[in-house]
Amino acid sequence: MDKRPSIDPRALLTFRTVCREGSISAAARVLNIAQPSVSAAIAQLEARLGVQLFERRQTGVRPTAQGALLAERAEAMHHVLIGAQEELDNLSRGLAGPLRIGGTPGALVSLLPFVIGRLEARIGPCALSVVERPDGVLIDLLRQRQIDLAFVTTEMEAPPPDIAERTFARDPFALIVGRRHDALPSAVSLREVAGLPWVLPEAQGAFRRQVDALFIAAQAPVPANVVRCDSLLTTKAIVRMSDRITILPRQVAASELSIGVLRGIEIREAAFQRSIGVRLRQGEQPSIAAQALLDVMASKYSPEL
Repeated sequence: MDKRPSIDPRALLTFRTVCREGSISAAARVLNIAQPSVSAAIAQLEARLGVQLFERRQTGVRPTAQGALLAERAEAMHHVLIGAQEELDNLSRGLAGPLRIGGTPGALVSLLPFVIGRLEARIGPCALSVVERPDGVLIDLLRQRQIDLAFVTTEMEAPPPDIAERTFARDPFALIVGRRHDALPSAVSLREVAGLPWVLPEAQGAFRRQVDALFIAAQAPVPANVVRCDSLLTTKAIVRMSDRITILPRQVAASELSIGVLRGIEIREAAFQRSIGVRLRQGEQPSIAAQALLDVMASKYSPEL
């Protein structure tokens, strides 16, 4: 049996406030308690753990390496407590959840709209919130328990050891053009269109790396005449209303392709498809609502990817 003393949750939340405020006095004001009480809580926590948590400076305090590690756990615990309160509040109102989802724009639009109805049919009305963030930020949000699931491009690189990844669907890349390019054939090499004006992603995420890989496979230079844009909505609007072209997974532009305002052209060098799925915390049982969403996606999308 582990006889080490347990961490006092109240002291851990006090420690979190000191980290966020950057000083003992500021934390005391936020917590509305006396400054000596905050100092005593931190001293007791350090004594119990046997480590120094802060470097004291004239301008305040800064977490040590051990303190920074503990701060991540304190932040996670804070969100666990908030989630528990919200779950109880939602239950009294006849709602499931909360279910917090983060994702990159393309992964969200490719997966989430098609499973919302099935999720509600399974668990009823759900307190669902969705945020768009870059890949790296999503991992931090998972660790801090600010989100339950992250919808991302998968199979680009192995996730960190504390993060699990599941692929649910694949989506081919296409050259997306507006009506001003009706003369283009149904299939092209990127070498043939590299000189045209483009809209391409700016952020250095998985989607950007895959687009760059397509140009490398075609032995074509990255276009010089390019608008860098990370908004899918804006990208599609620019392509629709100008002579600029872009590369997108077909599902991302499905609505516009279906009504004919945009056209998808096969890219001869697109030998790989975009894989999309979910990242979640490794070794942890998802919430009831999160597990229900995972089950719905597993039933909708073929396991034989």
